[in-house]
Amino acid sequence: MDGQTRLARTTEELVRATNDKEVRNIIVGADLNEVPPITLLPGQSFGSSFEKRVALKFRENADGIQLSSNNTVSAIELVTSAERRAIWNDWALEDLGRMGLHAVQTVGRVQILAKGKVRRGHIEVDGLDIVSADARGEQERPHEYGVSVLQGAFTLWNMQADGDAVLTADLANISVGRFGAPVLGSGVFVGGAGDRGGRVNVQRLETKAVYVDGKIPAGTADEIAGGVFTVYGAFVDAVVNHGPVVTYGANDMALDNWGVVDRWTAKEKVTTYGPSGIGFVNFGSIRDLRVEAPIETFGQGARGFNVYSGSVERAEFDRIVTHADGAVGVQISQPIGTLAVRRGVETFGGEGPSLVKGVVQNLSAIALSIKPGGSAQLIQIDGGLKTHGRNILPLEQQGVVQRLLIDGGCSGTRDGP
Repeated sequence: MDGQTRLARTTEELVRATNDKEVRNIIVGADLNEVPPITLLPGQSFGSSFEKRVALKFRENADGIQLSSNNTVSAIELVTSAERRAIWNDWALEDLGRMGLHAVQTVGRVQILAKGKVRRGHIEVDGLDIVSADARGEQERPHEYGVSVLQGAFTLWNMQADGDAVLTADLANISVGRFGAPVLGSGVFVGGAGDRGGRVNVQRLETKAVYVDGKIPAGTADEIAGGVFTVYGAFVDAVVNHGPVVTYGANDMALDNWGVVDRWTAKEKVTTYGPSGIGFVNFGSIRDLRVEAPIETFGQGARGFNVYSGSVERAEFDRIVTHADGAVGVQISQPIGTLAVRRGVETFGGEGPSLVKGVVQNLSAIALSIKPGGSAQLIQIDGGLKTHGRNILPLEQQGVVQRLLIDGGCSGTRDGP
């Protein structure tokens, strides 16, 4: 090895290497326990060999690796307490440079924030698996539309009020949680500081499997969590969900957009189990939305697809099914372009409470609801609109639809003979 590369086989060697300004590449050569929090100096890379990935277990109730600028972490497992940060960044530097996370697995959160002095930087992720994390303790949360959003197991957030502060990112192969063992809080959270504040420009945001439980008490009206959440101030060329997205708790939005997204594609099933857990909800701007597998919800008031604000030029779905009272299939409250569903919209509930923009309201589990102020150029439903709750209409139209095509009919269940 050259003088700029250091092999660390003990905790003491590791700490010395991270404090040595002459060391550029740190290779961890053995599993280590009781590791104290460490900070990488500017320009240092850190990891193990891809042939033998090692694990670092940090001290109980301690954070893991703090990044400064131009750091790379690769091919390593980092274990902290679930509520602690396995990876986070220093807020005292103006420029993060290029940050890279490659083939990293963690127990504990990954949090990259532009706050303090941080005003710019580029973040690259290719292969990040967060097995377990708990973000509920973070009290700084974006607020809009009557609700606050819990931070995520993975959080990339430009918090600077100055619109000239910009982060850029390329985020691929991110997975959080496990089936039946979700991360707590939100899952993947990417955002800026509002419509006029600091922003995050994202080339791509690609996820694998995402499992989330916000653990928000049922009946809470002013908090939400998200499986994959693009918050205001996020400008994303393409979001692709390659794996399933599953949420388990109250007010857990599986897929939620407050930002500006050109293309959003979900390739696997989207499922919510908790009350008021929506499959896909839009408050921002999306040009092209495609959900290629079913959206299915099971909780009270858990709607399939909502457009409450912002705009959607084109939305195409495979199938949308809800199973509880108040769980509308599709609800449109803003003008949209085209909405298409290939295999129908079906609901199984009646009337019940649901969280709507920070207020709990009673809704009927209508298959397709066009509210006042909602409109569409074209709505095409193949497979029909079906409701099974007694006296629940399959279609409610209080807004203008220029062309409405329903192949498969509208059917519901009514009282009487």
